[in-house]
Amino acid sequence: MPKLILLRHGQSEWNLQNRFTGWWDVDVTEKGIEEARAAGRLMREKGVDPDICFTSLQTRAIKTLHLALEEMDRLWLPEYKDWHLNERHYGGLTGLDKQETRDRHGDEQVHVWRRSFDVPPPQLEAGSEYDLSSDPRYAGIDVPRTESLKLTIERVLPYWNDVIAPELKAGKTVLISAHGNSLRALVKHLSAIPDDEITGLEIPTGQPMIYELDDELDEVERYYLKDR
Repeated sequence: MPKLILLRHGQSEWNLQNRFTGWWDVDVTEKGIEEARAAGRLMREKGVDPDICFTSLQTRAIKTLHLALEEMDRLWLPEYKDWHLNERHYGGLTGLDKQETRDRHGDEQVHVWRRSFDVPPPQLEAGSEYDLSSDPRYAGIDVPRTESLKLTIERVLPYWNDVIAPELKAGKTVLISAHGNSLRALVKHLSAIPDDEITGLEIPTGQPMIYELDDELDEVERYYLKDR
């Protein structure tokens, strides 16, 4: 039975500061480091052994993966990094304090930007300090200016179908270390969660979520490893 492990990165510096992060690259906090290590220890204790790993191009997800694998004595596992697993791009909200944004634009508007399925935030202006179009890790990539959850799903799922799903169908246990919204995209797909419900799904940092799948990669069971 194919097994998938989804791991949201440990607490990041901007999680702690309550700022919109998106594609901007921030590190994990000391708490985030411990969350990642604890995830690795839990997987080791429960006998959950991945064969192959996928992550984004963002430091917080990459570090979380490495810290967890270190605790499992599995830093040697094959690992693939790809921008399709990056966090949702928060556009012009990037870097803003969430409470200040609510004070400026109102709770209702910010709620729409954060929690609607298909309404993206305002676009990031060209030349902004958070403009990543010249970042070498994104060379040759059309970096988005903003994304809704719907747009995030539209880039995550082709990568899932073309690259990750074949590994599961080959019988491998797959570990994905990524972000709240890129993982939300996968959960929506695997658990067939409706558009109007998926935005309310919260995925905690540093807690391995397990999918037991059938041979067609349909969900048999989904649970957090800490609950077993």
